[in-house]
Amino acid sequence: MSVRDDDTELDALAAQVRAHPKLSTEAVEALTAAAGGGDRDAHAALVEHSLGPVLAEAVAHRGRGVEVLDLFQEGSLAALVAVEEYVERSGGSAGFVDYVRRVVNRHLDHVIEEHEAAAAEAAELVEDTRLLGVARAALRRQTGRVPTETELAAVLLWSPERVELISGILDNARSEFDSDIVQYLDDADDDGDDGAHGAGEEE
Repeated sequence: MSVRDDDTELDALAAQVRAHPKLSTEAVEALTAAAGGGDRDAHAALVEHSLGPVLAEAVAHRGRGVEVLDLFQEGSLAALVAVEEYVERSGGSAGFVDYVRRVVNRHLDHVIEEHEAAAAEAAELVEDTRLLGVARAALRRQTGRVPTETELAAVLLWSPERVELISGILDNARSEFDSDIVQYLDDADDDGDDGAHGAGEEE
């Protein structure tokens, strides 16, 4: 998503938040008591009025790899939990807005951490498939045949299980032609193969 698209999303979210302005302390106390007694409309009102702190936290977490709309959606789910907890304990000294922001902030930190971990894992897999492609091409050039998984494991200092896993990812990417991995490995083959295998040879 471009910066302009991101700003457009923010404008739409801000308009949604403005439709539910901040409640007074007295109003929050009354709604909390009513929601605790089973009034679903009161509960829904508390959720609606939690959108302000949700948007504030989404903006605060912006620029860390997750789009602002996704942050807002995740924050809204966390706000549902926060409202439930707030109602169950009949409010608290921290105040409604502070409590919602704290719960949402913690959840969005977790969402971003998971996103970063997934991105790092994906980058590692791409790099490993590139290394495997280079090793395959090099061994094929040296031996004139398709290398075994044991030979590849020895060259790469990987376990045979790792070679099998990455080989499966590589071969699936080649067959589907829809991954950046293909480009990495085709470049490696072009640079290091020297025609040791025919165009129709299976990997």
